[in-house]
Amino acid sequence: MSADEPRQSAGTIGRSRARLAAVQALYQIDLNDTPVEDVIEELRERGDDEEGFGAADDWLLGDIVRGTVANRDDLDGLLEEMLAPDWSLARLEAVLRAVLRAGAYELLARLEIPARVVLNEYVDIAHAFFAGKEPGLVNGVLDRVGRRLRPGELHGEAAASR
Repeated sequence: MSADEPRQSAGTIGRSRARLAAVQALYQIDLNDTPVEDVIEELRERGDDEEGFGAADDWLLGDIVRGTVANRDDLDGLLEEMLAPDWSLARLEAVLRAVLRAGAYELLARLEIPARVVLNEYVDIAHAFFAGKEPGLVNGVLDRVGRRLRPGELHGEAAASR
């Protein structure tokens, strides 16, 4: 860590790792139709491997994966509304869908986590997977989701949402 980087607590790191692991789990579930509990258990069994999931917040990991899968139809409908008219969720790359679904789930269900924190976390995750315009798409779509679901929390809450 450089002197310019803010120090993160173990809890913050664990939550960030849980979100990253959840996106990977959702990707696997989406592509292979693997049972939710099998994917969660597989990630937990990896322990302190090269991806560092051993330090992930197990409860948050499970909540994001289970909650996203349980609410997928509603989340997908919401995300479809937030995409440009000529785009569909099915047209997006599977990892990008997983990032958007997980972020939308947290904005919907994890009201104790500030919307800006959710947006920043999932934009960071998008940067871990993509070097192009995808992180900007994640930011834009989740910002619109946040304005719809939590209008009083984000700046410009009076801005029209789709």
